[in-house]
Amino acid sequence: MICPGCNAEETGVIDSRTTEHGMVIRRRRECEKCGRRFTTYERMEQEPIYVVKKDGTRELFSREKLLKGIMTACRKTSLPLETLEEFVASIERTIRDEGGREVDSVSLGKEVLSGLKLLDPVAYIRFASVYKEFDSVESFRQTLADFEEKKS
Repeated sequence: MICPGCNAEETGVIDSRTTEHGMVIRRRRECEKCGRRFTTYERMEQEPIYVVKKDGTRELFSREKLLKGIMTACRKTSLPLETLEEFVASIERTIRDEGGREVDSVSLGKEVLSGLKLLDPVAYIRFASVYKEFDSVESFRQTLADFEEKKS
């Protein structure tokens, strides 16, 4: 593995552990030349999943893109990155368990919303504001009211 700091090829593994229910190996590495530490992930190669957008176009599922959107919604919350990564992994696992190679963006968004509702209410509202494409203050108020009603 090449060091991201100095591009040296001599790096050593200082810690390995499985994550995402044994589906991923996380390795902490250290560069033998500059001493920089970094993390790599080893995943089993699987069939690609495509996301079918609202306009009918297909896009390759990107766990990084999904994580970035969720991280944006969770900004300034106390949720650790590891929790968010596990959440994304569980969404991907659910899609794969259902046997599909395609998932529509509406279903994917609903899956994220249902998980965020349990993880953090503020992140849920932030994500909903983008996902549901609020066109008025009233639609935003209605989502807040629905959230409060379901919480009770």
